[in-house]
Amino acid sequence: MFKRQCGVCHTAGAGEPNRQGPNLHGVVGRTAGKLEGFRYSPALAASDLQWNAATLDAWLVDSARLVPGSVMPYRQANPAIRGAIIDWLKEGN
Repeated sequence: MFKRQCGVCHTAGAGEPNRQGPNLHGVVGRTAGKLEGFRYSPALAASDLQWNAATLDAWLVDSARLVPGSVMPYRQANPAIRGAIIDWLKEGN
């Protein structure tokens, strides 16, 4: 699911390089916009958002609504797909 839905822009393995989006390894529990070595939008970098199941779900629905000025274009309306992505990320990939 991750590769098909997110893997075009993100990696998720420990030590893998960033792509258009940041590496998502260990994202659950991390503060948004703070991963060393990735250039975030000013809006996300200035946020104090903590990634958890609820914030990831809201982000995947509409990132610009959650953090106005953020630039991730991907949106996922299907709650089952969002849930599968979030569950995979919570496993620590």
